[in-house]
Amino acid sequence: MPNKTILMLDDDKHVLEICTIILETNGYNMAVSETSHDIIEKVEEVHPDLILMDNWIPKIGGVEATRLLKNHPLYRNIPVIYLSANTDIETLAQQAGADSYLAKPFDLEDLENRIAELL
Repeated sequence: MPNKTILMLDDDKHVLEICTIILETNGYNMAVSETSHDIIEKVEEVHPDLILMDNWIPKIGGVEATRLLKNHPLYRNIPVIYLSANTDIETLAQQAGADSYLAKPFDLEDLENRIAELL
């Protein structure tokens, strides 16, 4: 089975580092970004199988970035897991059109399971 690629957008370097280490250990290819305004360009460059999207991300934010992706004819079917420390994460994820969500701080095992479900 070919390695799946995950694109993670988060402005927290520690979160990016930890998730990259864990997910690469599990056989995923990781690409990361600390901004979300260039989501379409990033997706064109990386061709991810799944996207992990943070809510509070510079420039346009997670909801808007996810909407851009979900309104794009070529990329709307890429699953998005929405990540946020907000208490209303479920509402935010629905507004964005995300496929799933996880509240921060999340358990890495929960993250791995959520990814496996969508891939």
